[in-house]
Amino acid sequence: MKIEQIYTGCLAQGAYYIESNGEVAIIDPLRETQQYVDKALAENATIKYIFETHFHADFVSGHIDLAKKTGATIVYGPGAKTDYDIYTAKDNEVFKLGNVTIKVLHTPGHTLESSTFLLFDENGKEHAIFSGDTLFLGDVGRPDLAIKSDLTKEDLAGMLFDSLRNKIMPLPDDTIVYPAHGAGSACGKNLSKETVGVLGEQKKTNYALRADMTKAEFVKEVLDGIAPPPQYFAKNAMMNKSGYDAFETVLKQGNTPLTPEAFEHLANEEGALVLDVRHETDFVKEHIPNAIFIGIHGGFAPWVGALITDLKQPILLITPEGKEEETVTRLSRVGYDNTLGYLKGGMAAWKKAGKDVESITSINVDEFSSRFKSDSIQVLDVRKDGEYKSQHLEGDNIKHFPLDYINDNMSAIDKNQEYYVHCAGGYRSVIAASILKARGFNKLIDVAGGFGAIKNADLPTTNFVCPSTL
Repeated sequence: MKIEQIYTGCLAQGAYYIESNGEVAIIDPLRETQQYVDKALAENATIKYIFETHFHADFVSGHIDLAKKTGATIVYGPGAKTDYDIYTAKDNEVFKLGNVTIKVLHTPGHTLESSTFLLFDENGKEHAIFSGDTLFLGDVGRPDLAIKSDLTKEDLAGMLFDSLRNKIMPLPDDTIVYPAHGAGSACGKNLSKETVGVLGEQKKTNYALRADMTKAEFVKEVLDGIAPPPQYFAKNAMMNKSGYDAFETVLKQGNTPLTPEAFEHLANEEGALVLDVRHETDFVKEHIPNAIFIGIHGGFAPWVGALITDLKQPILLITPEGKEEETVTRLSRVGYDNTLGYLKGGMAAWKKAGKDVESITSINVDEFSSRFKSDSIQVLDVRKDGEYKSQHLEGDNIKHFPLDYINDNMSAIDKNQEYYVHCAGGYRSVIAASILKARGFNKLIDVAGGFGAIKNADLPTTNFVCPSTL
């Protein structure tokens, strides 16, 4: 028996390759599926099953493409209905894979069809669970993402409580836990940075698995502090349920080199969005007018999903050289399949063609500190709510303006006002500045180094005080 976790950091997502005696099961595959095919071929094995733990909301799975390539059966848990062929398993149904067995445990709560796959080894012993978004290390899945359900999040949280206690917690303590996500995923709120654990440790340390916890306590705690899901979650879930274009087709279209003239025509005449994925320091120095920055080196796919509201939006790319295919691939993972191509030769080619270039003013923390002390400057802190509450600059001139909700809150700021924009380290502030600039906010100054640098300057800050200490 062979088990391999194929982890993708940008999405904090774990797919799994299980092989026994020449037969393979893939659990929760990513959009680009050739890697799984190649791995099986290298092992002289055949992909027999594709198990989906649920209808994923935070990424588009590759299950449909993989089934077409291999003839493998797509297996979902009870209640799953799709617009393509699947096998809908029954609770406790077993599937033979070489010399091992995989048992379907229906564990609704995160979503109604959510299932955990229990792997028995060659000796019939419970070896591991592939828990999807039912159980993470340190947390459990959020119960507010069900597609078109008439159930409330409280109803689903109650189901999750029962699933964990009736199906998961009775398993042996040495059962290995392979979750679908780790720290950084928006599918939970307290996920561990570890990506593999054991059930016994989770019973001791995971707040949601406390033995003395009542259902009412569980519902309250699991729902406490959950931020609204990113706007693309429901759209990705529907793609996973209804189907999508083949990844190879999407990649071929998006990985197309364009001259500056063709690029400009598509931007101006076809309404394509110019997405610049270079480093933020390169973007602030020079960029194409109205381009949006979301750097590929950061939390690229989740930020694209949170900020570009139309999955069908035509997109043109400015990328570091050699990153064109990777960028198209990572966009497709969250359902952005309408990339039209990239600027061949990048900004050098654009400038050589005599095209307009713009920049964003960026200052270091020393200059910011000097201006903060001498003038009543207006500051936009674009960090998340928890970051802001933990510690932020003090003063009436400080406005919390989280990047997550920038598209909804733009009316709260003034285009005629000058703003100094900062995040934690400099990545998100440039994203925010690029979006605002494209919408006509031209008096923006980026604070390089963000709050990481600001908090070490001699400036007044407000620190969070735990209510229990008051």
